[in-house]
Formats: sequence, structure tokens, C-alpha cells
Amino acid sequence: MKNKKIIIGSRGSKLALIYAEKVRKKILFYAKEFEIEEVIIKKIVTKGDQIQDIRLSEVGGKGLFSKTIEVELLDEKIDIAVHALKDMPSEETEGLLTNCFLERNDPREVLISRDNKYLKDLAPNSIVGTSSFRREFQIKEIRKDLEFKLIRGNVDTRIKKLNENLYDAIILSYAGINSLGLSQNISQTFSTTEIIPCAGQGVIALQCRTNDKELNELLKKVNHQSTHNAIKAERNVLKVLEGDCETAVGVFANIDGDKINLEAELFSLDGSKRFHLKSSENIDKANELGIEMGKTLKKISNNSYKK
Repeated sequence: MKNKKIIIGSRGSKLALIYAEKVRKKILFYAKEFEIEEVIIKKIVTKGDQIQDIRLSEVGGKGLFSKTIEVELLDEKIDIAVHALKDMPSEETEGLLTNCFLERNDPREVLISRDNKYLKDLAPNSIVGTSSFRREFQIKEIRKDLEFKLIRGNVDTRIKKLNENLYDAIILSYAGINSLGLSQNISQTFSTTEIIPCAGQGVIALQCRTNDKELNELLKKVNHQSTHNAIKAERNVLKVLEGDCETAVGVFANIDGDKINLEAELFSLDGSKRFHLKSSENIDKANELGIEMGKTLKKISNNSYKK
């Protein structure tokens, strides 16, 4: 490793930097073994951070958050990239490897509403803020009478917009709210069966260059294997579906002993049709389970989820 100094590249948001600091501490734990003298965090402004007023799918999709950081990694300006896995496209960028994941944070979804109301208690035609078609269609399965309006920006910005009465409620991930110490704002927490999260929700992914052998060895030590197994299954569903920002799909795997349980739901483009599957396999078949479920969803949906 150059000068025994490691540079971690991260988005500059408050939440991203909390995640990057977690990664820094994990790497420092192995500093002596790998003769690392210094680990620093470099803030990188991504295109996704700059564009706040339209859906990601209209300006390039998920890669808007990861692409800028990946370029710095390929150009050797940083050594490790830290991403929220849910923001990464399902296909790996050539020359890079994402094979290391920290232990998963809580993957559940939460509702933050004005007057601290539960979803069932929101007035008819209340406006719910989300930038996700998945969340919109999932909530419509529970409350068809609600209105949905695009909301973008970091967690603080979204809560501020809610408090300015631009929305009656917003849907966010528990992991982000909790990491920022904002749990007191939560009105309702949904189980992963009530609202199936997106693939990789709550997971911090570490990416490095494929040819960086020493760093790859280090990241093998940092990797949380149980999370890795779950992620393999979830991400394979996405890969088979060729899922992008417009694909309304929820996928969640949980591990119980030597079994992996996988649940997924996919919606047609307009949200009118829902396709739902559940399956279990031995943990060593995590890869195959994800691929099979992806293929089945593709078949039963008759590609109605794609333009």
C-alpha cells in the first residue's frame, strides 16, 4: 500500500461520513497486521448530490451517487470507496471489485409524519414524500387513497420539508435515521414483511481495485460473511431483472442458522400489478437462490416492470 497510507473516498453528506468513519475504524483494527500508518477520509461530491429536484432515473439512475467515487478509485486518487449498497447499480464496474460488506444495519423502513400519526391514521389524500417507485407502490397496497410527491435531498433536508408542511409524511430507511441520531422523529416502523426493503438496504459496501492484491486481502478480513451471503441473494435478483432506478422491486434475505430465506416483490411499471415470491435454501446456495427468484419474477411478470 502506497506509503502505508489508505485514502477512503466517500460522499460528503453527514450520513455518508458516519459510514466512512465506521469503515476507517474497521481498517485501523488491522493496521498493525498490514503495516498501515494512516487512514484518511476524502469527501467527494457526486452528481447525485448536486441534482436534488428530479428523479434519479431521469438523469442517469443509481450510478449518479457511485460513479464519481469510482472514477477517483480507478484514477488511484483514493484506495477504497465507501458506498451505501442500495445506491450502487447491480452490475460491477470493470476494474473494480465490491466484495466486502460491513455488518448490516437495521434494514427496515420508517414513516415520519406530522403530528406523529401512524400510516393508517393519515387523513385521506395526505401527501407522502418519496423518490422511490417501490415505496410508493408498497404504501399504495396499504392505503390506496394517499397522494405521492417526489422528495429528494439528505435526511435533514427531507425532515425540514416535512416540518414546512410541504408533505404530511415521508418514508425513509431506519438505518439512516438511527445513524444520524434522529430516531425520536419516527412515527412508525414497518417490519420487513410489511414493507420489503430494497436490495442491500442498510448495508455499507467497500469497493477497491481488482488488481490491488494487498487491499483485497485486508478487505477479506473486514468483510461480514453473514451479511455477504444475504447480499449475494438479494443482488442476484436485481441482476437477473436488470433492475434500475425505475424498477419497483423489494428484496430481502435473512439468515437463520444454515438456511437463507428470501422474499421479493416486483411491481409493474404503473404499480397496478404485484408479483410476490418467498423461498428458502441452504446458505451455500445463496447465489443460486437469488438467480432463480429473479428468473421466476421475470417470467411471471412478463416483463411488465420494464419500459
